[in-house]
Amino acid sequence: MEEHEENLITEILAGDTDAFAILVRRYEKPIYNLMLRMTASEADAFDLTQDAFIRAYENLNRFRPSGRFFNWLYTIGINLARDHLRKTKIKRKAEEKLRRDNNPLHIDPEQEIHLPEKLDPEQVRTSLKQLPFEYREAIFLRFHEGLSMKELATILGISVSGAKMRVHRGVLKLRQLLLEKKF
Repeated sequence: MEEHEENLITEILAGDTDAFAILVRRYEKPIYNLMLRMTASEADAFDLTQDAFIRAYENLNRFRPSGRFFNWLYTIGINLARDHLRKTKIKRKAEEKLRRDNNPLHIDPEQEIHLPEKLDPEQVRTSLKQLPFEYREAIFLRFHEGLSMKELATILGISVSGAKMRVHRGVLKLRQLLLEKKF
């Protein structure tokens, strides 16, 4: 951890809330971007970003100075995003079931076939959203955030080989989805 961050954390733990504002300004954009990519909703990203910083502030006494504050904060963010997506998925499935039960002619939009003429960034974003969350988060952290496999493993709470496997499988699944859309 940077010496400056270590001093900030000491000040925060001593009761200086202004010192926490420095950490918020430093990391709010990457945490917001994480939340936006994970939820695809600006409102949810904003709320989850605030929740991540609140949780970090409330649990700062649990932070180990031997680690990087950003990785610790990112782990909090990932866990919040996972919980949010899990709750949203359950709610969405219940709503879809209710719609299907009330409309026997309902066609699930995930069953529609889309045949784009060429691959574009929007197709990649759409395909990423279709990946299981664990693959999507691994790909995002590895390629967008540029984390090493060791950092990725730490944040995800898995072994380095598990992180490599998750990224590898995610890339294969993404490739498959993109090829399906291309043809």
